Amino acid sequence: MSVEATEAKTLEQVLNYIRPAVRAQRPYHVGTAPNVEVKLNQNESPLDLPEDLKRDLLEQFFYTPFNRYPTEQPDRLRHALAESLDHDPDGILVGNGSNELTYTLGLTMIDKGTPVVLPKPMFALYTTMVKLYEGDLVAIPPRPDLSFDAEAILEAVRRTQPDLVVLTTPNNPTGLAMPLSEIVPIVEAAPGFVVVDEAYVEFTEEESARTVLDDYPNLLLLRTFSKAFGLAGVRLGYLMGHPAVMQELLKARLPFMVDRMAEMTALALLQRPQLLRERIALIKQECQALTTALATMEGVEVVPSQSNFVLFKTSLETKPLLNRLATSGVLVRDMSGYPELQGYLRVNAGTPDENKAFLVALKKTLET
Repeated sequence: MSVEATEAKTLEQVLNYIRPAVRAQRPYHVGTAPNVEVKLNQNESPLDLPEDLKRDLLEQFFYTPFNRYPTEQPDRLRHALAESLDHDPDGILVGNGSNELTYTLGLTMIDKGTPVVLPKPMFALYTTMVKLYEGDLVAIPPRPDLSFDAEAILEAVRRTQPDLVVLTTPNNPTGLAMPLSEIVPIVEAAPGFVVVDEAYVEFTEEESARTVLDDYPNLLLLRTFSKAFGLAGVRLGYLMGHPAVMQELLKARLPFMVDRMAEMTALALLQRPQLLRERIALIKQECQALTTALATMEGVEVVPSQSNFVLFKTSLETKPLLNRLATSGVLVRDMSGYPELQGYLRVNAGTPDENKAFLVALKKTLET
């Protein structure tokens, strides 16, 4: 046997000690194209922090001791959020992005065979998390208009008695929001926890589940600073619920997950509500403008959105269209990885100039 074959066999033997549930998954990866000037593929805010705010933050960071651990939980931020949201600070868990908190939920609630109800299509990380913890995934197809089938979800909850249900509203990748009137019956019927992911809550006209959070100890809200706050590069999210539930989640959670700079940045934005309101209004305006422009293009099908992005479909195949847009310097997202979204692309609202560049490139591509 050759040295190469021996080494390969040894490597495979080692890899076999990795849990099969892990080996069966794929890494989360968002590809990027070189020299792309207009990046509209990750639902990011198109607006960076103002320069004066960045300078203030750098000044604060200069006097921050690097050799000391941050607190286990960012207490100043937790209390600022509690005041802003009128919620007990002990009922708030701040994480290194909402994705990190998603995995904490899985570690806390899912064992092998644990029933978990997830509507489709929704953010793929939830499905991955359930599979990694070897839960029993109960996936519920959408209605014909791609909205969540609330009646089918409710029936699945009553039938399977799940430990966990996840609802995302407004939903990524569709941009559709779930009315509170559909959420509450699911929360009431669920024997276990219902997580409502409100990553895009600032952009919707629907009522937030925050209004009923105090009424249901099994209800949890997950939010992020990555979208409306424009802090995707800082990595901050938070979970809200009953303080006793948060205490249990802390037992499964790694400490020191939020660094001092992230906390300072979020605090600075929370102290500037007018800046946030102006930016949210601009993004909503640009998202509506995108929707209107796409709807007027011949052969383009648009899904009405209550988020900062728009889902659309053309007569062209997605991959060639994606590549031609990238060649024109515009990056959008191919959503065909979701079986329910074959042929769809997703574009998030950028600046007016970025949106114009996208629309010009798309129109040119469709006409050639």
